[in-house]
Order: sequence, then structure tokens, then C-alpha cells
Amino acid sequence: MNMEHDITRAKFLIESLPYIKEFYGETVVIKYGGNAMIDENLKRAFALNIILLKYIGINPVVVHGGGPQIQKMLSALNIDSHFKSGYRVTDEATMDVVEMVLVGQVNKQIVNLINLNGGKAVGLSGKDGMLIKAEQKELVIESETKAPEIIDLGKVGEVTKVNTTLIESLQSEGFIPVIAPVGVDDEGSTYNINADSVAGAVAAAMNAKRLHLLTDVQGLLDADMNLISSLNCREAAEAIDSGVAKGGMIPKLSCCLEAVHSGVEKAHIIDGRVENCVLLELFTKNGIGTEIVG
Repeated sequence: MNMEHDITRAKFLIESLPYIKEFYGETVVIKYGGNAMIDENLKRAFALNIILLKYIGINPVVVHGGGPQIQKMLSALNIDSHFKSGYRVTDEATMDVVEMVLVGQVNKQIVNLINLNGGKAVGLSGKDGMLIKAEQKELVIESETKAPEIIDLGKVGEVTKVNTTLIESLQSEGFIPVIAPVGVDDEGSTYNINADSVAGAVAAAMNAKRLHLLTDVQGLLDADMNLISSLNCREAAEAIDSGVAKGGMIPKLSCCLEAVHSGVEKAHIIDGRVENCVLLELFTKNGIGTEIVG
């Protein structure tokens, strides 16, 4: 029985060889969030996936979220929090909490997890080395019956530039960058940025081979609730316009589209609830989740 198990394991390694050759030396950007950040088994599996990629010559860059952790801290501090069109309205007090939780707590936990399991991770925020330049995000709500409404989201930002020098330096020295989605403008103001958007911008700036967005669903589902495994850019845009993509899937698809249009070969929305999902997507023929291709 043990021999059969070992033979199966060896066969999987051999079948992985073409994919390892394809991705060797390439950058893969992974947005880490959802249940994969909460379940202890999934957390360790994620860390081991990232470490394995580095050891076989692939350069992973991790961008993480932290919405539930931010909400927990805001509640503990009795700071009201509300959302508009899916964005957390962020005043100065909320921004202080966001930065404290993302940079000082969540980021360090991920770095520690990778390091304790044999990797070499370094935690960064967008303020380190002016890594993520940002500006205030303008949210406009269109209406057929009245003038467009401009929503003030406070310290919510969008990426204007990613300075890749720091990431490249860390990669060349064998480190795994772990990035908190906090950006800064030319005046030094700090902004809370959607982690998917940061991951897409980093992937584009790094000319990454792949972008992976971990989420808590299978991927994009059609009207009959069947998984759509692959879309080209036109089909992905149609899925948004037609309403096939709903709710939180819309910004994820939009992020993937922007990344692919900017030169990323493929972007993937994958189920972070599946153990070893990163390896399954990269090193198996069918993969998991939904891929967006150019």
C-alpha cells in the first residue's frame, strides 16, 4: 500500500515537470483572503504552497486582505463602520485602525507563518519604499433620472503606480514579499485600497506570469450555477454587462481584466477553501476555479 502511494506521488511530480519548467523564474502574484486566512489547516497549507513555489524557482508575491480583522477591531474600539457600493467609508480614525490591523497585525501573522514553516518572507506596506502610490478614489453613482452622485469615501484610494524595485530586490535575495494593501500619495497621505486591485496592479507592474485571487466561492458560475472554467476578455466583459457576474465577483473580474489587458498572461479566481489550491491551479491540467485569458 505504501509503495502504491509513493508511486502515485512520484507520478504527480513527473506530471508537474512541464508546469515547473514553464513557470521557472516567473512571478506569480497571489491575493490571499477569505476563509483561507481563517481556517488553521488552510493557513498552513497556503504557507507551504508559497514556500514550495519559491524553492522550485518561481517567485511568489503575496498581497493580502483583512476585512474581518479590521471590522473586529473597529467594533472593539466602538468606531462605527459603514459601506457604500462595497467600499468601507474610511475617515481618519478608521484609517488608523485599518493601517494598524493590516500592517501591524495581519501582515506580520502571514510573514511569521511562512517563516516558521521554512520560508523567508518579508512584510511590506505600500508606504515602504513608496511601493504603492495612490490617490483618493472617486466613486460616481450614475442615475437615469438625476445627475450622477459623487460619493466621498474618505481615505479610500486607488493605485496610480507600483514601484517594483523593492519587490525585485527582495526576490533576487530569495525572499517572499508579503504586501499589505495600504498606499500613499505625494503629500504622504495614507489610503486604504482594495486588496484585489493592489494585487492586479502589482501583477501588471511586475509583468507577472499569473495573477491568482483567492476567494470563498468556486469561481464564476453561470445561470445554472455551473462553474465557468475559462473566459477570454470579451466573454468576461460580457459576463459583467449581462449580470452573470454579481456582487463581489464583479470587481474581481474587472481586476482580472485590467491585469490581462496590462500584460499578465492569465488571471485566475480560485476557491481558497480548497486545500493546496495554488498548486492545483498551477500544476494540474484542468486547474480549479475560473481563468481569464487574453
